[in-house]
Amino acid sequence: MQDFGKVAVLMGGFSSERDVSLSSGRAIVAALKSKGIDAHAFDPKETPLGELKTQQFDVAFNILHGTCGEDGMVQGALEMLGIPYTGCGVLASAIGMDKYRCKLLWKALDLPVPDYAVLTDETDFDAVERELGLPLFAKPAAEGSSVGVIKVKEAGSLKAAYESIKHMHGAILAEKFIGGGEYACSVLNGKALPSIRIIPKNEFYDKEAKYERDDTVYLCPSDLSEAEEKQMGELAIRAFEAIGGEGNGRIDFLKDEQGQLYLLEVNTLPGMTATSLVPKAAAQQGIPFADLCVEILKSAHVG
Repeated sequence: MQDFGKVAVLMGGFSSERDVSLSSGRAIVAALKSKGIDAHAFDPKETPLGELKTQQFDVAFNILHGTCGEDGMVQGALEMLGIPYTGCGVLASAIGMDKYRCKLLWKALDLPVPDYAVLTDETDFDAVERELGLPLFAKPAAEGSSVGVIKVKEAGSLKAAYESIKHMHGAILAEKFIGGGEYACSVLNGKALPSIRIIPKNEFYDKEAKYERDDTVYLCPSDLSEAEEKQMGELAIRAFEAIGGEGNGRIDFLKDEQGQLYLLEVNTLPGMTATSLVPKAAAQQGIPFADLCVEILKSAHVG
């Protein structure tokens, strides 16, 4: 076993996804300790980040979700401190956190994304509804865990949805509804893991379906054909590499009724809880949770 030295598992933090991050972090600490690694919980909300140097940590396993953890901010701080960390670097984290800029990049590379519009106070909301069709989704571009996502079903209601979320992080988007199925494909060290079909009992895979309900169905292996599985894996790798992704990440997909795949978003710091998708896909590949944590830790870097 590689000697990683003293490992800080960065968890908690300041975002709306704090509780999810804490759950992921606790699981990772336990897993790393089971492998004989000197792992410790470290919550930047409770302890200044500079204490990583004072307390002589050698490496950081970053599982801080959302703002200040997944958007390039903590990555930049760790770069300044000279502490190797897991996950994507500053630029890839910032792009991945901003769904709007990520879509612009993917679209410029001819990668498939659902049609969308950016909403502002001056938007003709009725025109957007006509252009994208109903139902559609309204969402903040820089929140995670489906925070603020609204399914707009009735004509004339997009403006109210926008008003209710316009205070959230990033641009506010309206996005075309794609109804053939929700999927996720994780990337680990340059290779795609088996895809997962997500079948929520709610109308879509929202925060409640992800973390609060136990009736969401996860199919792994999924219901994709061999050709579709290959295509999704290749798209996931291309999409992750396009933003400069490193280590592990997860690409969320939609499929329409004709079988066309669309890139929905990238998660540069996927959850690592008992119900999280990357551990499920890794297990299908024959990689136990503790081994997965070690593999991610091996990818720690500066710059």
